[in-house]
Formats: sequence, C-alpha cells, structure tokens
Amino acid sequence: MTKTFKGRPLLPGNVEETAEVSHYGFSTSAVYVEVVFKDTNSGVCKDGDNKELYGRDLSGKIVCTPQTIGSSSGACMFMAICEKDIQPKAFLFANHIDSLASCGLLMADIWLGKRIVTVDMLGDEFLDAVKTGNKVKVFEDGTVEVED
Repeated sequence: MTKTFKGRPLLPGNVEETAEVSHYGFSTSAVYVEVVFKDTNSGVCKDGDNKELYGRDLSGKIVCTPQTIGSSSGACMFMAICEKDIQPKAFLFANHIDSLASCGLLMADIWLGKRIVTVDMLGDEFLDAVKTGNKVKVFEDGTVEVED
C-alpha cells in the first residue's frame, strides 16, 4: 500500500530510495562532526542523542525527521558532506526547516552543484507512516509517496 503526502519543496527534485527515519530532531553538527573535525569520508550518523539514526549510514538515503536542530556550524556541515559525496539523496521534514539548515543546503546546491532534494511541512502523519527501510519516492512538486 502506498501513502501520499504533500509538502513544500525547498530544493525540488525527483528521487527514490529507502528511508532512514528519526522522530528526534536532526542535529546537523552532531551527526557530521567527524566529517569536518576528523576529516572522515563517512556518512554514518555520529549523534549519540539520536537513538534512531546513530551508527546508520545516511549516504544516498532519504532522511525523514521532524526538523533540524540548528547551530551556526550546521550550514558548513552540509557543504562538507557534499564536497565528500556522502550526502543523503533527500531530507524530508514533518515541520519547517530551520534557516541555518536551509542556508547550508542552498549553498551546497548553488556553489557546489550538489542538490539534496529537500521538502518540509509534510506533517506529523508523515512521520507516523514512514519507517526505516520503506521505499520513498519524492517528486518535484513536493509530493512524497511512502510504500509499505
């Protein structure tokens, strides 16, 4: 069975991949801290406070979460993961994206030509429906399909 949701496309695109889901906020700095400070080439989540994503490789996946947890270094983290080609294919947010995260995603898209498809405002029902491992399709208009 497929469930369909409609959000606001911030960086539109058509992608399809499996989901990595967290009901906790996505702390960009905590998730990718080692990419910058230890110069690693790993997309594995290092945020020990995020029990659902910790230790999981987010590279090439569709990350589904309520929202980001902003910090001044968050934008730089998105640039760093895109430079190393370890970024997710998409970020799907139940709520509004914060301005720092959106800034980093836009910079990576414009300056590096590396788009991480981003849709926000999908609603709490979206996070209730999607599970890690589900196949997810994202469309340019912000439509998201979740397959069981």
